[in-house]
Amino acid sequence: MNETAADTKALCAELQTIWHQQIPLSQAMQMQIADFDGQVLTTEASLAPNVNVHGTAFAGSLYAIQALTGWGMMHLQLKLNALDASIVIANGQINYAKPVAQDIYVRCSFGEHAGEMTKLKATGKGRFPLTCEVLLADGNPAGEFSGDYAVRLNR
Repeated sequence: MNETAADTKALCAELQTIWHQQIPLSQAMQMQIADFDGQVLTTEASLAPNVNVHGTAFAGSLYAIQALTGWGMMHLQLKLNALDASIVIANGQINYAKPVAQDIYVRCSFGEHAGEMTKLKATGKGRFPLTCEVLLADGNPAGEFSGDYAVRLNR
């Protein structure tokens, strides 16, 4: 994996297009890629289209943006490894620790998944546990999503 900034920028543009064209909810939520360095993906969404009756972020929006950020991370890692695969979320769990009364920022780290990637290449399938955090403006977490992403190579 020896990606350049131009490569990751192109991959992020492709992912953004996939989200907005194939998952309309992401566009309605105004979900965007804020940053990707090859190992950490940060996404963002405006509070306004995701607000609830209390003036804070709607729980469903927080779930959706975190689940999509994890899916996006998996998509980007597969592209960086030149693998064509289908990704589905097999399991997801969320903890809403604090209300979010600002634009939504989510961070997902890929972590150490070399073993899972090797298994995926060998068997054509794998499961990747990923964690995403909603971050407040001060950098503290407001909640956490844990998801298992099932991946099957397209052969």
